Amino acid sequence: MTALDPTAPGPATSGANTPSPAVPESRELAERLRTALQHLLPGLRGTRGEHGDLTPSRQAALGALDTHGPMRISALATRLGIALPTTSRMVDLLDASGWIERTPDPEDRRASLIALTDPGRQLLHTVRHEAAARLAARIETLSPEERRALYAALPALESLGDSTNPSTSQATNPSTSS
Repeated sequence: MTALDPTAPGPATSGANTPSPAVPESRELAERLRTALQHLLPGLRGTRGEHGDLTPSRQAALGALDTHGPMRISALATRLGIALPTTSRMVDLLDASGWIERTPDPEDRRASLIALTDPGRQLLHTVRHEAAARLAARIETLSPEERRALYAALPALESLGDSTNPSTSQATNPSTSS
């Protein structure tokens, strides 16, 4: 049973205007959300090799650079929640692909900042557009009631994403802190 199963209890079957009699338990919501996301993510990632060596973690790195601007490798590692040596190897691969560039950090010439290049930004835009198109096609298969429920859930999902995402913290990016 998935979170979008019309026979499952929850907002998708209770009607968009009918309030739920009780607030569901956080554990149940978390498990159903985790399961739904686990089923959605493979479809959002696309076909392996479709865009060269762009893996999900490399796409996340490009996305962080697009959102937060140039940063040190250590800040990127923190934002992505991965080890510094792993991030350093990934940055080397992104640089070799021409998707990022390194420049000296004006605050510390011994360090460098990494930033998206125009080809990296274009690739990220293309990949995001393709993922949104795949997801839109899946959303089209939902009933109008399910689409309304999904739309109504977006503010809560966006808030949840903002509150749990380490990339929303400015403290981890030395290039934006004063």
